[in-house]
Amino acid sequence: MRSTTLARRAAAVAAGLFGLLALGAAPAAAQPATVDGTVTPQIAHGTPAPDGAYPFSVKFTMTGIPQPDGGTYDSACSGALVAPRWVVTAGHCFHDVNRNPVSGPPQYGSTTATVGRTDLSDEGGHVLDVVDVQQSPDTDIALAKLSAPVRDIRPLRLNRTAPVAGDPLRLVGWGATTADGAPETHLQMGDFTVTSVDEHDVYVSGAAPSTDTSACPYDSGAPYFAETAHGPRLVGVESTGPDCPHTGPETTSRVDTVAGWILRQIR
Repeated sequence: MRSTTLARRAAAVAAGLFGLLALGAAPAAAQPATVDGTVTPQIAHGTPAPDGAYPFSVKFTMTGIPQPDGGTYDSACSGALVAPRWVVTAGHCFHDVNRNPVSGPPQYGSTTATVGRTDLSDEGGHVLDVVDVQQSPDTDIALAKLSAPVRDIRPLRLNRTAPVAGDPLRLVGWGATTADGAPETHLQMGDFTVTSVDEHDVYVSGAAPSTDTSACPYDSGAPYFAETAHGPRLVGVESTGPDCPHTGPETTSRVDTVAGWILRQIR
């Protein structure tokens, strides 16, 4: 999770918001996920999503994440439903005690996915356990399998063509809105523009409401999608970037290059 409005990469590092029990010690604070020690964010200088919008958006809540010293902490990530039982997110959101991304059942005390809510106080939607994780072999993307299928929400479709500079994208996430803030309880959104593309990543910059609209801690795994005539299509997944808010590029993992792998897993 990151330190700006949309949470970024989700390996755990800095002290955060939720209390955790360290083994045999005092409660440890929740921590945002990071990659290589870089804290990742939620959407800074974004706006609250309208009630009921983007039901495919997912908030992960992780508790009891192990640390090398024997303690534990809590954290959070964002994601998007791409099949009834599968959510796409950042690979670094699911890791071992040494923060290496791993497949298999989450190595945490518990991990739940909240799907189909714009605000955590809503009574609709679903709260389901994550029972399995599959890591992409090529990029910072993972698929989290839910304990039961979600049948009443249309999954986000995958983009199958390479994005190009100038393409407009929208980001929705459950991260903080400042670099040192807690995860939001209401879904946030912001608009971005593709600035460049390489083999594995799409680089984006804030466009609206501000040029420094950016992902923050706990936004790791949040979807960047294009609005099309046939509905939204997932283009990138929040990975990492500078402290939020910031201007200039944010790193997101390309979806089109791993779309074949994603479809094989969810089938």
